[in-house]
Amino acid sequence: MKRHELLQHLRTNGCYLKREGRSHSLWTNPQTGQVEAIPRHVEIADKLAVKICRRLSVPNVKKT
Repeated sequence: MKRHELLQHLRTNGCYLKREGRSHSLWTNPQTGQVEAIPRHVEIADKLAVKICRRLSVPNVKKT
């Protein structure tokens, strides 16, 4: 899946960018306080996207 699709899904579910790192962006869910690193690759593996969503306590990304 494309990185921008995952980031848009996180934004619509209430998550926001906490800070930018060198090779990862840190996103947080303000409702749970969880923070997750998202790699700066154009493509993110589907398994990794599901894992990121689970750790941030948001619904899994729907495939289009």
